[in-house]
Amino acid sequence: MARDTKRARAYADAIRASGLSVYDPIEAGHPQLWIPTPALETLLRRELTGLSLSGLPLRTRSRVVKERVCKAMGYPVPRSFKRSKPRFPGQLLDTYVQKSNNLQIWNEELAPTRRYALIRVAADRVITRIRVVSGELLACLATTGTLTQKYQARLVPGRLDRELITPLDTKVVLPLTNPLARVDPKSSAIDWPQSGDLLLIARIFEALSSLVGTTFPDTGYDQERNRGGALHKLVCRCLGYKDFRDVGQFPDVRHQLLEIKLQTSPTIDLGLVCPDQVEDIGLPPIMGRQIRHCDVRYAIFYATTDGLRVCLEKLFVTTGQCFFERFPRFEGRIVNKKLQIHLPSDFFDV
Repeated sequence: MARDTKRARAYADAIRASGLSVYDPIEAGHPQLWIPTPALETLLRRELTGLSLSGLPLRTRSRVVKERVCKAMGYPVPRSFKRSKPRFPGQLLDTYVQKSNNLQIWNEELAPTRRYALIRVAADRVITRIRVVSGELLACLATTGTLTQKYQARLVPGRLDRELITPLDTKVVLPLTNPLARVDPKSSAIDWPQSGDLLLIARIFEALSSLVGTTFPDTGYDQERNRGGALHKLVCRCLGYKDFRDVGQFPDVRHQLLEIKLQTSPTIDLGLVCPDQVEDIGLPPIMGRQIRHCDVRYAIFYATTDGLRVCLEKLFVTTGQCFFERFPRFEGRIVNKKLQIHLPSDFFDV
């Protein structure tokens, strides 16, 4: 935790020394000036947690929060805040102060690569929790809300129960892998990935193949997050982690650049970003290499359920780059018009 805090503060110090304003553009993934999402969350929590907004008029409250956000990131506080979208363009960040779990986003679409800082205020108007998440994650939570557009693909199971769709990682990730790597039990699945810690994609496939045939309790069709959480624990344990935390960020097992999907139907929901896209995912560069969406590894489990237990019947492992070589994409995008997003009751408990 202390190491993560030190890293986060280094980004704020670099921005402070740069003289940039929060409206100056920064390339996503810049090694010194782009604050990765985990570090951004750490900075905002340190600066805003415990801040009292009691007795402040609405506009004053909004101004105070924005000033603190600027200060946390290392930016100078502007004399006046522009009506820009997003609110803090330099870090592609918007902020929402929440007294309830009902998030409302007005007059604009969710942007998949934008970051959203959701700031929870208790009944006494004191800030208690902060989470920073992507627009892609919020779109997955949306049951009503702003206009979202989601990509989908089709899973055709095939006759094999285990398929390694590509035996090699992408050219960006391959030099960062270590054929002899083993997961350090002290590391966490949500740690930032480091060169030498990354398992080969073939090694991930080998480890996860043992899960085919595994069963676990079915929590019901309306509890898809709980089903996914149970699978997440199994995957982490199989890879060698003792820490099973899941902060709902992409990819699921950040330390291995691994996204996990559980399929009980042929339709694969991919959210707002296609697996083969070449945009950066916003993590710190590894040995000078910026990780893109297409570099992420995917473990897709096809499962059946009798209503009581889920059985993992098939495993597919691929890179985002080769994803659509095996899973045909649906033409166009599925469009859902939304008005608001209800956050899960445990959303801020990470």
